[in-house]
Amino acid sequence: MQGSANLNIMLKAVRKAGRSLNKDFREVENLQTSAENAAKFVARSVIASADILREDLTSARGTYGYLDAQGETDGEDPTRRWIVSALDGADNFMHGQPHFAVTIALEHKGNIVSAVVFDPAKDEMFYAEKGQGAWLNDNKRVRVSSRFRLVDAVLGHAVPFGAKRSLPATMKDLARVMPECAGLRASGSTALELTYVAAGRLDGFWQREATLLDLAAGSLVASEAGALIEGVRPGQKPLEDGTILCANNQLFSVLAKTLRATD
Repeated sequence: MQGSANLNIMLKAVRKAGRSLNKDFREVENLQTSAENAAKFVARSVIASADILREDLTSARGTYGYLDAQGETDGEDPTRRWIVSALDGADNFMHGQPHFAVTIALEHKGNIVSAVVFDPAKDEMFYAEKGQGAWLNDNKRVRVSSRFRLVDAVLGHAVPFGAKRSLPATMKDLARVMPECAGLRASGSTALELTYVAAGRLDGFWQREATLLDLAAGSLVASEAGALIEGVRPGQKPLEDGTILCANNQLFSVLAKTLRATD
C-alpha cells in the first residue's frame, strides 16, 4: 500500500521506538531475580520510548494534539490528534516475554484514520488507513479468518487483574465461552490481539475494560481487515466506553450472543 505522508511518519517513529525497546528488552531477563529493579528498568524503557515518539511526531506535525500515558496536549489544529502507546504489553516486557507493541493512531475529526501497531520483538508492522485495508510488513494484505462456528474458533481475551471492576463479568464470560470454543488466548497485549484478529491468527477478541490508548490503533487495523467491532454490551462505543468485541463477520453474532448472555 502506498501510504500517506502521515502514515510514513508514524512508521518511522514506531521503528525508532521499537529499536530502543528491543535494546532494553535484551537486558530485562538479567533482572528477573529482583522485581523492584526490573520494574524500575522497564519504567525507564517506557519513558525512553515515549520521548522518541513524542519528539518524532511533534517535530513532524507540531500542530496536532497529542495523547499518551503521560497526558494530553492540545494542538493548534483541533481536528487532529496523535494517540500513542509507548509500550503495550508492559507486564510481558518486564517478565522477559517477547510479546509487546508500540502503537500510534491518528484521529481526525473524532475518527481514527491511520494506525500502526509494531511488534519489535518479532519485527512485525501492522498498519492501516481508513478505506485502504490492513497490511503487514512489506505490503502483505491481511484479512480476518472465515471460521463461522464457535466450536472451531480460537479467541483472544483480556483477563483483568483483581482490582479491576470488570473481573466478575469476565469470569462469567469465560464460563460461557470456554466450553463452546476451540481455545482461548490471553496474550497481555490488547493491540496485538486486535491485529491477530486482523491477520486471521485469532477468530475473535473481547475485553470489558480497556483504554483509548489500548484500542485506538488496533481497532482500525482489525476493522480494515474485515472485522466487525462493537462494545461488549449493545450500544457501547469501544473508543469511548473502553469495552470491545471484535470478530469476523460470520462469527460475530454467535460470539456476541454468547457474551451478552452473561450480563
